[in-house]
Amino acid sequence: MAYEQAMIAVQDEPGFAQLHAAIDAAFDARDVEVFLHRVKKSRLRIRDYEGILARGLLGKAAAALYQALPVSDQALTRERYLRLVEAVPTDLRQRYLKAFAYY
Repeated sequence: MAYEQAMIAVQDEPGFAQLHAAIDAAFDARDVEVFLHRVKKSRLRIRDYEGILARGLLGKAAAALYQALPVSDQALTRERYLRLVEAVPTDLRQRYLKAFAYY
């Protein structure tokens, strides 16, 4: 039997949608390299979601939107962000290895 994630209802739909639009824009195929360059330049790890929010790399309003969300919506947002991180093409992962490294 395969793992199936439980469905969690979104509580703050407008804020959730706005934040997800910012995340999706950062990982858009045309803009992902710019985003990765900014993360590397900031000396952050790509999986440091809260650090990236604090530096404003997902937009100036993203941190405030994230803080305003209920905890369950925050968790869904982090999960979506990390899923998009894992979908970054291998050639970009190699080019921005310092941002993707675990050390």
